Amino acid sequence: MTQSSVPFLPFVRPDIDEETIRGVADVLRSGWITTGPQNQAFEAALSEFCGGRPVRAFNSGTATLEIGLRIAGVGPGDEVITTPASWVATANVILETGATPVFADIDPQTRNIDLDLLEKAITPRTKALIPVYLAGLPVDMDRLYAIAREHKLRVIEDAAQALGSTWKGERIGKLGDIVSFSFHANKNLTSIEGGALVLNNEEEAVLAQKYRLQGVTRTGFDGMDCDVLGGKYNLTDVAARVGLGQLPHLERFNAQRKKLARAYFAGFAGGVAEKLGVGLPLADFENSNWHMFQITLPLERLSIDRAGFMGALKERGIGSGVHYPALHLFSLYRARGFKEGMFPHAERFGATTVTLPLFTQMNEGDVARVCRAVNELCEQYGR
Repeated sequence: MTQSSVPFLPFVRPDIDEETIRGVADVLRSGWITTGPQNQAFEAALSEFCGGRPVRAFNSGTATLEIGLRIAGVGPGDEVITTPASWVATANVILETGATPVFADIDPQTRNIDLDLLEKAITPRTKALIPVYLAGLPVDMDRLYAIAREHKLRVIEDAAQALGSTWKGERIGKLGDIVSFSFHANKNLTSIEGGALVLNNEEEAVLAQKYRLQGVTRTGFDGMDCDVLGGKYNLTDVAARVGLGQLPHLERFNAQRKKLARAYFAGFAGGVAEKLGVGLPLADFENSNWHMFQITLPLERLSIDRAGFMGALKERGIGSGVHYPALHLFSLYRARGFKEGMFPHAERFGATTVTLPLFTQMNEGDVARVCRAVNELCEQYGR
């Protein structure tokens, strides 16, 4: 078989079954396509998944983070501590509230925020913490909430990638403070675009609903009031129906991802890439949902840069991604005084990481193909 005859393997592909597609068509035919009964059913299903906690759905995981901060009372004059190793939305939402983002470097083993450094970053102005569960791996939840309790801080968990992940056998979202999930097309469960906010009580849920749609409260047939400044963040019934169709399959999806991740570790064991120093993620098969499989390249030992490496993978019919450049080095944050050298572990990770294909329709042969390509490139360009 020639290289050109091998199907292209993207780094991600959503898994949407025919029943869900038919369900979406039914929603389109129903005449009610914006927020309505499907959204309510999706929220109820997510609430059950999260142990009965109130859940409200939104049109993105970015909206959920911002609204979570607003519900926590974060605003101008406050500081919020988070990680520089995340999608830039994690910090942008802090700016949206008028608060100041404060970063703490990552633990190079877990690639999540270093909780020792997080605690050292707390000041009298700190109002909240946003830990990020990169690639679906939670931080040490016991330690996180011990810090939050000691310093009387709110926690908005950026669990965008962690639906179905656990901590000591309990699902992320079932415990804790405010929890934010994303259902973007590349997530373990998708609603095409969307997200959900897991809240502590009905009072927070009502406030979330207000923020979700212009701060409006309706009563009876014609009563309407607006008492907070909200936005336009509601999830459509079309998107909610996709999410509803996905949720019953989540356990199977995550089990397949774990199986593929194990195959990656086996495929790299003892190979050229491992010997050259290609970095692998923490092999946590108890808590992570294996949203992504990310390697780091030992660029100092390669005669090719990361873009060239990714291009060479593409020539072999293999897609890849970058998740994530250290966000404090973006122009928006450099203008606020951040610069190279402030968070060296996040900077090194952001400059060398490559996300390899991982999605439910893959098989172990696909993983072997990727591992073989990475090893061949390390052999070709290693020095």
